Amino acid sequence: MLTLITVSIFASVALLTGAILYPVLSRRDAVRERVARLMPQQSAQPVLVPVRNKWQIFLADMGGKLRTKPADLHTYREMITSAGFRTESVYIFLGSKLLLALVLPATYLILFALPQGKMTSSNSILVAAAFGISGYLLPSLWLSRLAENRKTEIFHSLPDVLDLLTVCVEAGLSLDAALIKTAENFQHKNNPLIMEINTVTMEIRAGKARSEALKGLAERTMVEDIKAFVSMLVQTEKFGTSLGKTLRTYSDSLRMKRKQLAEERAAKTAVKMLFPLTFCVFPALLVVMLAPAFFKIYSMFGKH
Repeated sequence: MLTLITVSIFASVALLTGAILYPVLSRRDAVRERVARLMPQQSAQPVLVPVRNKWQIFLADMGGKLRTKPADLHTYREMITSAGFRTESVYIFLGSKLLLALVLPATYLILFALPQGKMTSSNSILVAAAFGISGYLLPSLWLSRLAENRKTEIFHSLPDVLDLLTVCVEAGLSLDAALIKTAENFQHKNNPLIMEINTVTMEIRAGKARSEALKGLAERTMVEDIKAFVSMLVQTEKFGTSLGKTLRTYSDSLRMKRKQLAEERAAKTAVKMLFPLTFCVFPALLVVMLAPAFFKIYSMFGKH
């Protein structure tokens, strides 16, 4: 009882003190916020070389020790690039594959097999091997899924980006200025295509040739329409044709391609709905329609 009284008194005194000091402290915070708004803020500069943390360094060291064929390493680099990462992250990716291949079976053996005394049984070894294979393949599946989603988002946003780029070019801007304005005025700032265009403009400002920067855009996105778009820009710059008309024609063709793709997917829905209707909807309808008749016939024969 004495402890409860002491805690109640302490809580009451603390709440009363906080209520008295809150107006003074909040006023100081308001003054600090006003002064901070008046002070000029430094704009955040883009980081040219990202700093790796300890986990990334550890995974990169593990991935560097893993012997990989040059063809497989090239494939992994293409997957990583198309997923939005840099090619230097390939060893971090390999390290994550190796780490999961070791951690998952070890976790199963320590947490499940060891308490049951089945460390050396054939079932435990098979399950541990399955976990190891799954841990080695899961990063590849996740990365391929991420790359496909990114390619799809780039494909669907390309016509809108081309429309805005066409408006900027027809307004009298050069291609470099049009790329900058397109990246600044696009409605979705976190769009992967806009981020890649920002990278292209930074490379051009750093002194890289425009054709090389655009080719790097095609290599990083790994989208066929982007490759065709880059080839079109390079040829337009080389032969001196009208850039505005070329962009508008290519944008119309992309919209037609996207419309045809949507029509194709809509035509496939009838075939995809066949199995759910056959195995899920029709049996339920048959039960609802035939069950009353069955019970009625059963009752009629039951009377006789």
